[in-house]
Amino acid sequence: MSSFVPLTPTLTLENVVPAPLAESVPAGSQVWDTRLALTPGRHYHVSAVSGKGKSTLVSILYGLRQDYRGSVRFDGRDIRAFTPGDWATHRQRCFSIVFQDLRLFLHHSGWENILVKTDLYGPPDRPAIRRLADRLDVGSLLDKPCGRLSYGERQRMALLRALVPPFGWLLLDEPFSHLDRDNAERAAGLIAEACASRNAGLVVTSLGEDSRFGASQPIRL
Repeated sequence: MSSFVPLTPTLTLENVVPAPLAESVPAGSQVWDTRLALTPGRHYHVSAVSGKGKSTLVSILYGLRQDYRGSVRFDGRDIRAFTPGDWATHRQRCFSIVFQDLRLFLHHSGWENILVKTDLYGPPDRPAIRRLADRLDVGSLLDKPCGRLSYGERQRMALLRALVPPFGWLLLDEPFSHLDRDNAERAAGLIAEACASRNAGLVVTSLGEDSRFGASQPIRL
């Protein structure tokens, strides 16, 4: 939907341990207190029960948390050295994200929630956005305030907002937690298409195994 060229760094975690897990790193973790390299264009499915750091991992990669030991590097550069301007660039040119709590503007419509980000990249392709919305079965909801939607509808609206702009990495924190099977499978198909069309990397978290991400590399948290 844009000629904007996203950044696609390799994301490398070296012996990272978040402060809340400092005394209780899960045995056999493939993320914490070890080396993990996330390669552009590949898909990673991070599964764990609650309290093991799924949302923390997403927040660290997105630069919202620095309460950890070890290092996180983007193409070899330690993110602790990033300036606010560096983070603004990476969040605009590298990442698209769906937080577990969605972070929609509830008093604003679906259109307004989507366009607030797409305006950063040039004129939005409204027909293309509506086609995506229809495939997620939220096309008829675009003009409604998000606060009037069910949580499952909000979850699909947040996914739509994340899939519209260009990105090099897509970060999804439990994106299907309130979706029924049909809606989750429909959304997973769109996610796979969006990543393939951009050759983008994907990091998605869930509470357990998920057959919808059979092509992803499983990672035990």
